[in-house]
Order: sequence, then C-alpha cells, then structure tokens
Amino acid sequence: MSAVRGPGSEEHADPIQAPGTDEERWRAWDGWERLPEFTLPRAGRVVVVAAHPDDEVLGVGGAVARLADAGLGITVVSVTDGEGSHPGSTVVSPRRLARLRARELLAALDELGAARAEVVRLKVPDTAVKDHEDRIARELAGLVSGAALCLAPWTGDVHGDHEAAGRAAREATRAAGVPCALYPVWMWRWAEPGDTRVPWHRAFRVPLPPTAHARKRAAVDRFDTQIRPLGPAPEDAAVLPPDELAHHLRPWEVLFV
Repeated sequence: MSAVRGPGSEEHADPIQAPGTDEERWRAWDGWERLPEFTLPRAGRVVVVAAHPDDEVLGVGGAVARLADAGLGITVVSVTDGEGSHPGSTVVSPRRLARLRARELLAALDELGAARAEVVRLKVPDTAVKDHEDRIARELAGLVSGAALCLAPWTGDVHGDHEAAGRAAREATRAAGVPCALYPVWMWRWAEPGDTRVPWHRAFRVPLPPTAHARKRAAVDRFDTQIRPLGPAPEDAAVLPPDELAHHLRPWEVLFV
C-alpha cells in the first residue's frame, strides 16, 4: 500500500488522509450477513494483481491462504515495487525501499503457505500506474491467459494506483475470458457501513477459517516498512497504523464482481 501525503490542511483534501471509520463500526454493521459467499475455484491457477506489495495480502491474503491449501497455482503480480510509500524519508531511499518490500512480500507469501507462488514484478513507477495502464493491461493479458480467476484492486478504491491496476486487470481478463473479482483496500477507511458510494449489490464475502485467518495475520506482520516507523521523523511514520490494520484483520474478506 502507498498513501499520498500532503502538508497541513491539504492532507484531508484526499479522503484517504482524513480520519477514517472506526473498525468497531464496521464490525457492528448488520449488513455482513446479506453478502453472499464467494466461491473460490477448486482447481487451476489464480492470478493476484497488486498495485503495491502488501495490497494483495491486506485485501485477499486469507483467500490466497485458502487457495494455497487447496493446491492451486498462484501468480502474484506486483505492478509497482511500492518505492513511493515514504517519499520524504531520509532513512530509506526509494531504491532500497523497493528491495525491502519485494523481500517482505516473499516472506508474507511464505506465511500464507504460498511460498511456491510465482511473483512477477512489472516495476511500474509508484504513484504513476495510470500513466502505464495500457502496458500493464498488455502484460497482464499474457499472465491471466488460462487462469481460473484473477483478483485485483477495486476500481473505486479512491487511490489512483489501485484503481488503474484494477482497470488494467479488468481489461486483460475481459479479453482473455477469465473471471475477475476486485478487492478493496482503502475503502474501509473512507467509506461507512451501508455507504451508498459502495456497490454492495456486487459484494461477496470470503470467510476465513481459523488457519487462514492466522496465516493472514502473520503475513501482514511481515511488512515492517509499512506497519512500523522507518525512523522518528513524521516522514518515516507507519503507513498502516493499528487502527488501519484492524480493517484488514477480520475473519472474512470482501470482493466485488
């Protein structure tokens, strides 16, 4: 995950930077039971697209654990290396951050039981995915060919990189005739239970058995550069503090179809 940061009052011009919805409100929502269960494929290969390393684990890490347990092949596509998550840092350079995040992803996949997953890094510049959308769609077209399912970021997530990656995945899967489901990441922060901006009529739940849930928690903990400060300066603060992580550690996940 990468967040766009802004100084002073400009921070809250972006809903991602505004104070978010408390997870207790989400947990108390009576709408969860109205979401039908999503049926994961039982065989074949699943392609998981992420705008930044950690998006796939936050959004569908539990689903990946379930797929790995079922013996499916998994291809993880990192569109960017996430080098832009701390643009003002004097502690870690963007180049080093890219290397660290790539290693964190491998460690997280190992926690999910998906150590044998194929990882493809497209190395698109972080925060500039929209400018490379056509190229990403072309590269994804070959990667999704013959897959049983593609999981990609939701195109309404209110994060430019997430939305562009999702659009590219949708284009590639339509051309290949492959089912595609989209996972939200930042939505849990800016939206509210029952929010009319969210297409709940297209939403499905992916329940996480205790083993998959525990594996997801362990996988999320591998992203040191995102969940812990890089240093004492404000520019090195954690992108994913505990109140944000809480949205992604429920015993279920949500997909839009």
